[in-house]
Amino acid sequence: MNAPLNHPLLMLDPDVLRSFVAIAETGSFTAAAARIYRTPSAVSMQIKRLEEQLGVSVFLRDARNVSLTHDGEVLLGYARRLIALNREAISRFVTSEVSGVVRIGSPSDYGEAVLPGVLKLFAKSHPSVVVDVVIDQSSSLLKRFASGHLDIALVSCMKNHTPTPEEVVMTDEIVWAGAKGGQACLMDPLPVSMWDEGCVWRESALSALDRVGRAYRVAFMTSHMAGQRAAILADLAIAPMGRNFVGPDIQILDENCGLPAPGQYELLLKVAADPSPQVCALSDHFRAGFERYNQSGSFDAQAL
Repeated sequence: MNAPLNHPLLMLDPDVLRSFVAIAETGSFTAAAARIYRTPSAVSMQIKRLEEQLGVSVFLRDARNVSLTHDGEVLLGYARRLIALNREAISRFVTSEVSGVVRIGSPSDYGEAVLPGVLKLFAKSHPSVVVDVVIDQSSSLLKRFASGHLDIALVSCMKNHTPTPEEVVMTDEIVWAGAKGGQACLMDPLPVSMWDEGCVWRESALSALDRVGRAYRVAFMTSHMAGQRAAILADLAIAPMGRNFVGPDIQILDENCGLPAPGQYELLLKVAADPSPQVCALSDHFRAGFERYNQSGSFDAQAL
């Protein structure tokens, strides 16, 4: 039976909620523990206490997998909102003495869709922090991050190929995008618009076409989302992109058009070891932004 609403234990601990979200996102107690720097046994005890507090089971467990129950799915939405609100409250008050420089890197798609909203809010709460931004492919950003030239990096990785531990802030489906009513998808060989070498979307999409034996030619090459959209809208080519980036002026082309599904990818938030206060503050803004996105389903600046 559920505990009464005035039960003294019914104050959800943000640390426990972070552990719960980490398990839900990684599908593993072990991977979640590595992400939040706790032991698997400590994380397991947190979830046990959480389930006792709420009087429900939040995970289904077997020998290999961990998945959310219906109650767990409901709690996940609340947990993400509570964590985001907690971070927002802290950043509102504990910011006055934070200064310095933060170097961040992002692919162009997220640079256009995510950075404006996050950096606008960060500039208001941390006016003394200077932010340097690099827009590049994920493969190049990983090299910059590894060499210490970036403090924070947003990078894409194919789902199920993510190194452990990593912080996954979003999972999305790669889809084929074409002009509404366009004819490019009917051509043979198929004209495709591609990002530069090293792009996760490119590698996955071309592998999918090779797998089904669909002939194609690279008709347009770009490293920016604006160029990709221009090729699609002109019906010069179709292109792989994240479902989250398909706007109302573009249609998704599915297997009915003879196009194989390229798969899913994950967006990782990489933060330098021993981060400075300003790096911690901006990385928390990114986390809060993606937690809000996971609720709103929009990259609109107001949602972030």
